[in-house]
Amino acid sequence: MDKKDLISKLNWFYSLELNQVDLYNAQSKTFRKTYPGLVFERSAFIEQQHVDNIGEKIKELGGKPSLIGDILSPLIGRAAGELVSLTGLEDTLTVNILIEQKAMNDYKDLLRRLNSDNCQNKELIKILQHNYVDEHLHTEWFRTKIIAIKYKEYSL
Repeated sequence: MDKKDLISKLNWFYSLELNQVDLYNAQSKTFRKTYPGLVFERSAFIEQQHVDNIGEKIKELGGKPSLIGDILSPLIGRAAGELVSLTGLEDTLTVNILIEQKAMNDYKDLLRRLNSDNCQNKELIKILQHNYVDEHLHTEWFRTKIIAIKYKEYSL
């Protein structure tokens, strides 16, 4: 994968992660003073770390983080977070799972491509792997919470 293509892919993740930061921040406000609200707040913090790490890698490669991502993604994320939250916690979690699955699929595809190209940037690969793990952990918490809601299980 050439550098230009890699920067383009990383900018996609930069925009996606920015979107998730504002999505989860909006959801944390809607569900404030609840455990899910705390989880959304923490998820936003983790997604911000993804934004920061990816932004740094883009710069190290000689690129610039996407202005479109800086401007549009937060607006879209905040609006989506506010609107989806109005439908209730279960629907909010379901939408979050779909977004996280998109991120996971895209991370998996990029990692596969970097590995097949024998990418020597081990630090970048580790960052992308960790981001994938974080997205997976978010997805599993959201899924577990939906199950608890459906079966009226005790959960925070």
